[in-house]
Amino acid sequence: MYHNYDLIVFDWDGTLMDSAGAIVHAILAACRDLGLPEPTEERARYVIGLGLADALAHAVPELSEDAYPEMVARYRHHYLSSDHQLVLFPGVFAMIEQLAGSGRMLGVATGKSRVGLNRALGHSGLGPFFRSTRCADECFSKPHPAMLHEIMDELGVVPERTLMVGDTTHDLDMASNAGVAGLGVSFGAHAPEALAQTSAVAVVDTPAALAAWLSAHA
Repeated sequence: MYHNYDLIVFDWDGTLMDSAGAIVHAILAACRDLGLPEPTEERARYVIGLGLADALAHAVPELSEDAYPEMVARYRHHYLSSDHQLVLFPGVFAMIEQLAGSGRMLGVATGKSRVGLNRALGHSGLGPFFRSTRCADECFSKPHPAMLHEIMDELGVVPERTLMVGDTTHDLDMASNAGVAGLGVSFGAHAPEALAQTSAVAVVDTPAALAAWLSAHA
């Protein structure tokens, strides 16, 4: 069944958890709180997956350096007020459970903070399935390959036996930079047209199609 990759690393937001909309809402709400121009939804979605500092710098270029701590605080207030209500995409729990049961090593490389990822792993119940995880406050932000390099080094897996799964061009560019195969999912933050312009081995458009692709190819 799962025979081509020893290690499968997943992005979190927009890939495993249906949280892209909540992130966009939190960015826009934080801008309103500070009286800053709101970015378009497309611009706010583009920065999902980056570390928070890089994300806010891209989404809200008008943000001054001295206002950054308050912007971060307002973003976290709005996001954390509802993050316990966020759910995994349909079928994700069973897919991860099956992959782990097949002997594949699983990891997470995310733009979330360590505190945020630990909360999400606990709420979702997926924590026990992942052998290694890396967060944006522990590594260089995507698309830098550091997260994947560290996960592969920790687990002793070479790039040729590793697959990165993500919903943004940042994820897929990180995979390319690390010499790792990338699989795009278009049901998260970035449009399928943008994902198709990366070096991804494939782009799937539903959670069910993701599970089917992994069953057939991973």
